[in-house]
Amino acid sequence: MAPRLRLIFAVHNHQPVGNFDGVFAQAYDDAYEPFLDVADEFPELPLTLHLSGSLLEWLESHRPEYIDRVRRLIADGRLELLGGPFFEPILAAIPGRDRVGQIRTYTQHLAQLFGTTVRGMWVPERVWEPGFASDIVDAGIEYTILDDSHFRWAGLGEERLHGYYVTENEGRLLKIIPDDETLRYTIPWSSPEETIGYLKGIADRAPGTVVSFGDDGEKFGSWPGTKEHVYGRSWLKNMFQALRDNADWLEVVTMGQAVDNVPPQGKVYLPNASYREMTEWALPTDQQMDYHDTIEGLQNRPEWNNIKPFFRAGFWRNFLVKYPESNEMYCRSREVSDRLDRLMTSSAVRERPDLYHAAKMELYRGQCNCPYWHGAFGGLYLPHLRNAIYKHLIAADTAVEQLSGRVGKWVDVAAEDFNLDLRKEVRIASDKLVAYLTPARGGHLYELDIRSTKVNLLSTLNRRPEPYHQKILDAAGLSDEVDDIDFNKHEGVRFKQANLDQLISYDRWPRKSLVDHFLRPDVDLEEFRTGNGGVGDFVLGVYETRLRKTDQRVETVMTREGRVEDDWVHLTKTVSVDVSTGSQLDISYELSGLTPGKEYHLAVEFNFAAMAAGADDRYYYDANGQQLGRLETIDSFPASARIGLVDEWLGLDVSLDLTKQAEFWTFPIQTVSQSEGGFESVHQSAVVVPHWRFTVGDSGTWDVRIQLATDTSMASARRLAEVAAARS
Repeated sequence: MAPRLRLIFAVHNHQPVGNFDGVFAQAYDDAYEPFLDVADEFPELPLTLHLSGSLLEWLESHRPEYIDRVRRLIADGRLELLGGPFFEPILAAIPGRDRVGQIRTYTQHLAQLFGTTVRGMWVPERVWEPGFASDIVDAGIEYTILDDSHFRWAGLGEERLHGYYVTENEGRLLKIIPDDETLRYTIPWSSPEETIGYLKGIADRAPGTVVSFGDDGEKFGSWPGTKEHVYGRSWLKNMFQALRDNADWLEVVTMGQAVDNVPPQGKVYLPNASYREMTEWALPTDQQMDYHDTIEGLQNRPEWNNIKPFFRAGFWRNFLVKYPESNEMYCRSREVSDRLDRLMTSSAVRERPDLYHAAKMELYRGQCNCPYWHGAFGGLYLPHLRNAIYKHLIAADTAVEQLSGRVGKWVDVAAEDFNLDLRKEVRIASDKLVAYLTPARGGHLYELDIRSTKVNLLSTLNRRPEPYHQKILDAAGLSDEVDDIDFNKHEGVRFKQANLDQLISYDRWPRKSLVDHFLRPDVDLEEFRTGNGGVGDFVLGVYETRLRKTDQRVETVMTREGRVEDDWVHLTKTVSVDVSTGSQLDISYELSGLTPGKEYHLAVEFNFAAMAAGADDRYYYDANGQQLGRLETIDSFPASARIGLVDEWLGLDVSLDLTKQAEFWTFPIQTVSQSEGGFESVHQSAVVVPHWRFTVGDSGTWDVRIQLATDTSMASARRLAEVAAARS
């Protein structure tokens, strides 16, 4: 006799590429392992599990016993393993070829590791676009699960949000299962009895159907406060016991069992969508706040339930607009993917298939979604996650160069629309580094990759308004004491440190390098830090560009005639790389049209990301090699021809050498953001500003040269020592 209701209980376990080893370990100890411990007590309850590839690689290396347990559960018919794109990319953020490639590669890996046939998949962050269906089917997948909000927005009423449906694109058919939002909130937050009561109501209204729960495995012990609730107070054990006790009418099944035993409800075409909260986070900040205010005004109205299905928010791809830094990673990923694809039929790929596969896997790792957006979790605001994306994209880029036949020392320059804004950017590359310049926006240097350490020194992040900043400002001063992870009872605001309200500040221009400021002569550090004191229009102005190229040297010459107070000033900024010194940028500034006898104040802003603050082994040093302070130092240093930054942990030394002495300002860029643990400040970059006050001679001209050098010898020596130690 068929049960009155079938329940899919699916868990999605994921950790981002580049997350700290301790975070992986804690999530394992607090959530992943104890979940299986409880599940082992209920062998009659078959579960559905998804492990992201980034987590699985860690488990294979650090917790092989978990792999063995999952393998046994699969063999015993107690667990279905879902596939998906290997490293959890947002499908909308990668080309179709990479969607298919990631899914197929992960399916093959799971089959080899667990001896299982993968039929279904987890869609990362449930971000959906109609065109995905054909790519997913082409990758060999039969079914997937998406939020029931997707189905509501397609026009389905509440009474139809169960079972599963068939969707189609280009003639390919894919089964899609609605994920019940109510269950996502009752599990594990409400009592098991409440969840059983909800399920019984569905069984009464639609006997014989399927209902699905699918959500993050981290909510079962890893999220703040959940470990004690789920395991200490036995919530999960009690929930599974309740499922056992109601087995006379409620059967727990895997996704595969559900689609094999129940016919589809019909066909549906889902719109662009994600889970409801994600669509809110994708809105611009002002619109997000208006959206929440509007909902608050409507929720208590009797017609709200009728209005709600038609009340939609934003679209995931607009994170790439909301956060230009996300777009930078996206465009870099697209560029590497395009170049790799063009090599697919080359002889180099046939001759070096291992290198081609390694390049593709590095690309796939660089597509992991977590730092491409921001919501309730840190995401984009976490530098170590952005740094990990660039680490893998730089590795893939270097492999592409090798597959293209570039060996030894070389330099190159090209102008293309690298950031997909209909304007051309400039890419200067060598065997040692890659630099990207944006002439149409201030002539900024917006990416600087060091190949040997796989570091982007300009993986910066601007300070910008977020909807939750007002909560922090409102809560300021309302608690007498704010300790680590203290909860401010007045406003429901959780702080990870004190005085966050004093750090909320917003940037007026991109925090990149070669940002050209003409300032009043009397401007000091404090005024500059607030974004004031400027008297020119060069910061975001458009520069005309010429490229020069020989086998030994490449140059980008950017020129602009702009206003400095009442003067028209001509500025030429040249950035070059020489093949003999491919690890440094030679930069020159030439000014003309200046008024003789007039005092000017020029500041050239540099930002350096990826080099952490708050540690004694990350510091500034002067021309004599003397340490000047840690990288969060706020200071004004006297005139010198040199300043350097060292990150001993990375093994990286970056220096600026000037032909004319300059005073230097240094200060950190610290954002204030929310994460699952509460509100926190995060160091994003160290700002270094050489600035010159000078009186112009009769020629009306002025010039300076800057050498930006990178030294990775510390990192190289460390790698050699590690190899030697391993051999011994």
